[in-house]
Amino acid sequence: MKRNIIVVALAAGCLVATSCASKKELENCQNENRELTGNYQTAKEQLAASNARVTSLEEQLEQQKKAYAALQQSLDKSLTNASQNNVSIEKLVDQINESNQYIRHLVEVKSKSDSLNMVLTNNLTRSLSREELKEVDVQVLKGVVYISLADNMLYKSGSYEINDRAQETLSKIAKIIMDYKDYDVLIEGNTDNVPITRENIRNNWDLSCLRASSVVQYLQTHYGVDPKRLTAGGRGEFNPIATNDTEVGKQRNRRTQIIITPKLDQFMDLIDKAPEE
Repeated sequence: MKRNIIVVALAAGCLVATSCASKKELENCQNENRELTGNYQTAKEQLAASNARVTSLEEQLEQQKKAYAALQQSLDKSLTNASQNNVSIEKLVDQINESNQYIRHLVEVKSKSDSLNMVLTNNLTRSLSREELKEVDVQVLKGVVYISLADNMLYKSGSYEINDRAQETLSKIAKIIMDYKDYDVLIEGNTDNVPITRENIRNNWDLSCLRASSVVQYLQTHYGVDPKRLTAGGRGEFNPIATNDTEVGKQRNRRTQIIITPKLDQFMDLIDKAPEE
C-alpha cells in the first residue's frame, strides 16, 4: 500500500513537471511568433516603402528621359542655327572684306587723282606768266581742276570771238589738256546780269554758250585737242561768284571756266566694280 502511494506520487510529480515544461515552451513559441510577426510586418512595410521608392525613381527617370530628349532636340536645332549663322557670318565677313578692298581702291584712286591734279595745277601755274596769273585763277575743288579766265583777256569787246591776246594763254592750257589725256574738259561760259543788246544774240544765255563754244572750237582747230573730250556749256548770269551791284563784281562774274575732270566712264567702271550690298 505504501509502495503504491509512492508510485502515484512520482507519477503526479512527473506530470506536473511535464506540464510546467510544456507551458514554458508554449510561452517561448508565442514570444517567438510575436517577434516573427513583428519582423514580418516591419519587412512588409519596408518592402512597400521600397516599392514606392522604385516607382518614384521610375517616374523621375521617365521625366529625365523626356527632359533629355527635349534638350537633345534643342541642341540639334541650336547646332543647325549655328551652322547657318556661321555661313551668314562668313558671307558677311566676305562682304566686309570686299567693301574694305573697294574702299582701299577708291582711296588709291582718289590719292592718284589728287596727285595728278596737283601736278597738273603746278605745271599750269608755272607755265603762266605773272601777268597772266592776274587774270587766270586755278583751283582744285573735290578732285576737279577749275581754270577761270576773265572775259576781257579772252574775247573782243562785246563779242564772243577769241582775241589775239588770249592765244598764248590758251596755248599753255591746251598743252596741259593734251598732256592729261585721261581727263575730260568742260568749257563753261558765265556773264553778269546786264542784258545783251547785240543783234543775233537773244540774251545772256546765248552769249555764255557762244563764248564757251568759241573756246572749244579754238582748242580743237588751233591746238588739236580731241573734240570728243570737249564740252561747251553756258550758264548765263545765273552762276555768279560776286555781287552784280558793283563794276568789280560784274567783272568777276563775266568769266569763262575751263573745268578739267577725270573721264566719266572711269567713275562708271568704279561703280561697276563696287561690291553688292
